[in-house]
Amino acid sequence: MRFRIIPVTSYQQNCSLLICEQTQQAAIVDPGGDIDLLIDIVKQEQVSLQSILLTHGHLDHVGGSTQLAAHYDIPIIGPHSGDKFWLDALPEQARMFGFPPCPAFIPSRWLKQGDVIHIGNATLDVFHCPGHTPGHIVFVNREAKLAVVGDVLFKGSIGRTDFPGGDYDTLIESIRTNLWPLGKEFAFIPGHGPMSTFGEERRNNAFVHD
Repeated sequence: MRFRIIPVTSYQQNCSLLICEQTQQAAIVDPGGDIDLLIDIVKQEQVSLQSILLTHGHLDHVGGSTQLAAHYDIPIIGPHSGDKFWLDALPEQARMFGFPPCPAFIPSRWLKQGDVIHIGNATLDVFHCPGHTPGHIVFVNREAKLAVVGDVLFKGSIGRTDFPGGDYDTLIESIRTNLWPLGKEFAFIPGHGPMSTFGEERRNNAFVHD
């Protein structure tokens, strides 16, 4: 599996295009906005977009989902149902933060711990990692040793826990029990900022170091 990171919106949110190299089928994770840009990149990559995957319900991660799903006639998958209240509040979020209007929606499928997503011949394991939001999901491709972690973990930091439904202790537990056992060599794509590895964060991240 290969990937392309596409920063979108004024929040420079890392939207990720995940591609099965054997089939050229793809999924896009957290299309927060800038739909024309995303459509152009899908065309550049010459892939067949199969689904939209969401890590959590915050506007900068999901704001373009319904428009993109309609354009390609594809399902929206995730996050965990614990974030339904965030998806219900999308119109209010858009007004509050000055984003284009965004309708509330229900995904085609909610996700839970232990689910598996298929992208062509590639597979993503689903981890429920609450703390930043109650329904936050992390996607893991074991073959590539890659995790798409949304706003759970960043290079040198962790996700905020002061939003409704956030909880600091729960977030730290999610990282330590779900992510660290995958191995120090795993690289991760965060919701914002540069990539890192779990090993690097276990050594140097003041919030979660060993």
